[in-house]
Order: sequence, then C-alpha cells, then structure tokens
Amino acid sequence: MTEIKITDFSRTPGARYTDDGPFSGEEFRKGKLEPLFEDESDNSKIIVNLDGTKGYPSSFLEEAFGGLARILGSERVRARIIFQTKEFDYLMPKIDEFIGSYEPNSNATDA
Repeated sequence: MTEIKITDFSRTPGARYTDDGPFSGEEFRKGKLEPLFEDESDNSKIIVNLDGTKGYPSSFLEEAFGGLARILGSERVRARIIFQTKEFDYLMPKIDEFIGSYEPNSNATDA
C-alpha cells in the first residue's frame, strides 16, 4: 500500500496543464500517479489523502484523476485508488464523475 498526501506535492494545487503554471494536475498525474501504475501486475492500493490543501481547482482534479482514467481505464483507477478526506468530502462525487467510465487507451501518451 502506498499513501500520497497531496500536501507533499503542494498546498496550492494548480491548473490542468504544466504549461498553465506550477503544481498542475498533469504534473501530479505524471510524476506521482502514473509511476505507481507501471507494473500492470501490481494491484496494491494507493491512498490519496486530499486534506490540508487550500482547495482544488476542478481542472487539477479532472486532469490528475480523469486523465489517469483516460489512459489506464476507469476500472483500474477505481480498483487501486482510495481517497481519504475529512475536509473535501463534497469533492468526491465530482472526482468520481471525472474518473468516469473510460476503457484503457494503450495508445495514449497524454490525456
């Protein structure tokens, strides 16, 4: 089991793309999430702790978690990631919507 505290990445998550500025959803996805999915036989849980930040732009969440689902498939993302939060429970339906129902896209290099 791996735990990722978003505050270890940033207390002020940024916009969608790296080109939009620091601490983007794309940077988080590529640097923190995607490496944990490289071993396709690894089914260990990944705890993502959302607490402690100043808040979340929807574009950050969509690119980080929706982008991951577009690449790997929603089922695989949901099977591995467990979200923890006491501060941002209201974001969970939106994150679930962003993860959606995507099939794996083995040809995707970027979402």
